[in-house]
Amino acid sequence: MKIQFDAALDYQQEAINAIVDIFQGQEVCEANFTVYSPEFLAKQHNMSFNEIGYGNRLTISEGKLLENVQNIQLANGLKPSERKEVNKSHLDFTIEMETGTGKTYVYLRSIMELYRKYGFSKHIIVVPSIPIKEGVYKSLEITKEHFKQLYDNINYNFFIYDSSKLNEVRDFSTNDGLEIMVINIDAFSKSFKDPSKDNKTNIIHRYNDSLGYKPLDLIKNTNPVVFIDEPQSTMSTPIRKKAVKSLQPLAIVRYSATHKEKVNLMYKLDAIDAYDRKLVKQIEVGSVQTEGVNNQAYIKLVSVKVSKGFPIAKIEVDAFKNGSITRKTYAVKQNEDLEQLTDRIEYEGYILKDIHAVPGNEYIDFTSKEDVIRLGQSIGAVDEKQVKTALISKTIEEHLDKELVLNPQGIKVLSLFFIDSVGKYRVYDEEGNAENGEYAQIFEKEYLKLITKPKYVSLFGEITDDEKDASAVHNGYFSIDKKSKSSNKKDKFEYFKDTSGSVKADEDTYSLIMRDKEMLLSFKSKLRFIFSHSALKEGWDNPNVFQICTLKDAGNSEIKRRQEIGRGLRLCVNQDGERIYGHEVNTLTVMATESYSDFVSNFQKEVESDTGIRFGILETHSFANVVLAIEDETPVYLGQEKSEELFKHLLAQGYIDAKGKVQDDLRTDLKNDNVTLPEEITENKHVLKQVLSNLKDAAGKLEIKNKDEKKRVKVNKRVLDSPEFKELWERVKYKTTFSVDFDSASLVKECINALDDRLKITRGKLHYSKASISIVIGGVDAEIKPNSVRTETLHEEVEVLPDIVGYLQNETQLTRKSIVEILTGTTRLPYFKINPQKFIEGCIDIINEQMRMHIIDGIQYSKIDDAEYYSQELFENEELFGYLKNNLKESTKSPYDYVVYDSGIESTLANDFEESENISVYAKLPNWFKIDTPLGTYNPDWAILWKDENEEKLFFVVESKGSTGLFDLRPKEQGKIDCGKKHFTALDSKMIVAASMKDVTNEALMK
Repeated sequence: MKIQFDAALDYQQEAINAIVDIFQGQEVCEANFTVYSPEFLAKQHNMSFNEIGYGNRLTISEGKLLENVQNIQLANGLKPSERKEVNKSHLDFTIEMETGTGKTYVYLRSIMELYRKYGFSKHIIVVPSIPIKEGVYKSLEITKEHFKQLYDNINYNFFIYDSSKLNEVRDFSTNDGLEIMVINIDAFSKSFKDPSKDNKTNIIHRYNDSLGYKPLDLIKNTNPVVFIDEPQSTMSTPIRKKAVKSLQPLAIVRYSATHKEKVNLMYKLDAIDAYDRKLVKQIEVGSVQTEGVNNQAYIKLVSVKVSKGFPIAKIEVDAFKNGSITRKTYAVKQNEDLEQLTDRIEYEGYILKDIHAVPGNEYIDFTSKEDVIRLGQSIGAVDEKQVKTALISKTIEEHLDKELVLNPQGIKVLSLFFIDSVGKYRVYDEEGNAENGEYAQIFEKEYLKLITKPKYVSLFGEITDDEKDASAVHNGYFSIDKKSKSSNKKDKFEYFKDTSGSVKADEDTYSLIMRDKEMLLSFKSKLRFIFSHSALKEGWDNPNVFQICTLKDAGNSEIKRRQEIGRGLRLCVNQDGERIYGHEVNTLTVMATESYSDFVSNFQKEVESDTGIRFGILETHSFANVVLAIEDETPVYLGQEKSEELFKHLLAQGYIDAKGKVQDDLRTDLKNDNVTLPEEITENKHVLKQVLSNLKDAAGKLEIKNKDEKKRVKVNKRVLDSPEFKELWERVKYKTTFSVDFDSASLVKECINALDDRLKITRGKLHYSKASISIVIGGVDAEIKPNSVRTETLHEEVEVLPDIVGYLQNETQLTRKSIVEILTGTTRLPYFKINPQKFIEGCIDIINEQMRMHIIDGIQYSKIDDAEYYSQELFENEELFGYLKNNLKESTKSPYDYVVYDSGIESTLANDFEESENISVYAKLPNWFKIDTPLGTYNPDWAILWKDENEEKLFFVVESKGSTGLFDLRPKEQGKIDCGKKHFTALDSKMIVAASMKDVTNEALMK
């Protein structure tokens, strides 16, 4: 099966033209030069050795180059380059293309076009690494037939630079046809570190007798067009940049999805564009997470640094705080006792001994424990095998689900597992006999379990035991080494080994991956699940990878989400090698051990960091390529100057800030179809539509919390200083203290009853959910897919049971005797062994709640003294804001000109208070007005002054609730209200609960 290429893809043609059209006006010509140096020819005494070399020559003027560049940029909606940025002697351009959209094809096709149109025959592709080098060479091989058909059987030569084959460099310079060299940057950048020493230089810089030149000098004379693949790596240092310039290129063209430096950007197809145009797969994240598993001593070494001569480690632990387990990060020093730090017996013996801060070998160890924790590693996490099993199982299930849909369409589904240790996949005995490692064993077990499900009968039919061979569907791609057998040292066997991804052994592996690319796409091969080393990730770009699962060992280096996703973004192909378009077919599922919301947040940060995309940002050139008209089949654009004017208009309207960040005012007006734009934009519907489209893209899908006018609430001095309000405030302002008396035997009984009735303990859980990810200029968004959430039980062995009596005594302040009575009295005690930490947390919550409720009956409030009160002046110190149509009511009777309400009931009551003749003043009690209760602080809603027809005054504090029924309120809420009533009784005032003005009126008339 051969992959087919489509020559008519518009976005690829745009990227090709963006470089080729720079040289419009250039005549077809070539430069001839003498291959041998004068010194060499003098030694030969024979001029017949003189040969002619062929190179590129630029004849177009600098002014024309600049004009071409600016026109292309304008058409592509990019900021036009300035005159000083387009230097004929140092031409340098940038193409930005998202991973998976065919940038290699684009620059190879650009080479063909530059040769066809202008005769530029010498081209060098500079790459940063072995896998990219192998990938480019593979692309040259599989596109050769396509290009010959496209360019009238064009004849061209391509090769990978090899210092042992310098004759190829000579051929590169002397052949008069199209020549393409692929070279790793390391093959010619070493010399610039110490060029005076031969042993410090690459061979390409050393004089070669058979060539009569230094190979690099021969290359220089051709003035090649130099294509830089992944310049953020290839030209990442000043030395590498100097090396590229030493090639004396006619022009440098940079291609990447993640440029760190964008020099004369000519074309942009970023992550947002690619997703929007469906040129890459739709992304979804399958999230596997654990819950309720904190029964071991969890420790992770986050960082190590030296401060004032002493090492300090930052660790992550599960600490017991406020009655529950919280994962927290602490900075710790030598001799720190983690049991004391976390307040958990599980950490007994974990006293820090050494903090090793040597870069590359950072670790911590302990005085009484054998554990050594290296940087990024952890111990005591949930059973890793259960999580890895879940990840592998869900990957297989996603794979099989896609096969049901895609197999009938002739599309083979592949899944890719990246692992950090080869031993987890394949192990060998001393004689070289291979056996499955842990991950391979899990895979085969889960695979055989899943394929027997009825829903997959169309894939497997009726499976007999003889057909249950899972070994044929998975294999590993790892670097290979040889080792002697134990029985015969001369007899060696091959084995998979761990590598860094950049050693010589890896070169063969990358070559194998590329060679097998078409084989893996064919149904003739049973292989569908691939395991590979994470260090080899750059080598994978197979278009039919639909699932990616990274099985990282705890603490090993993180693979960036963007790198991970990039391995499977390419659109798939069918059995005829034809590319298939559309997100209904092309969906990449990435398995993760973080929530989908965390994945999206971190993925967006990586996209912003890697690509320079600024979500929700408009720039001065954002509107430059808006088409005003078409004249003689040529578009007339708004242009940079007018685009800058429109940017300033948006800034003046408050639609964006000075940095171009979209504001809520723009989102509001876009939603209401009420955007204020200059007349020259609005008078042309075609232009207006384009501008509004750009604005909507930048505004994104961010929810606008409130579109109404924001108001600052001011103090109403007339009411605040009135005698009636002062009289009201005098009745409610004082502070109290409380004392309690209760029956402990009764409390123990109530605690037992509550535990029996309400304590629900389950094992730890493993949650799986799946969310679709969308990428727009407004940001990265996620949406949970229907019927994708599933929960399973985690079976965790608990090695040490914590001191439950000690925990409960510390957290409840009850005596050990009372706690033992409660625990021995409840029928729920057996659940302690199932999930100790959850059991303890549940007991703490219920016992404390019962204590608080139990003491309400015996609580007594008393006024502290006349000096302890809430001052009336505090009203003037608080700054309040609200939204007119959302949570503000205009007021003439309260100490503020608006009442800020929190619910519909409060809004109705505020309106009723304003309209009532009986209420002369009232106040929505501020957040600083708090009453202490055993259940926590309590903030009642209202204070009102009621006057009847005889001017007799009543003072009420009102708690507004949707219902006044006793059983309609939560116990804790009801308890606070009961405490509030006793507090105000102690002040000779009265507190009531009211659902409406009718309740207030009824209470007042009962005087």
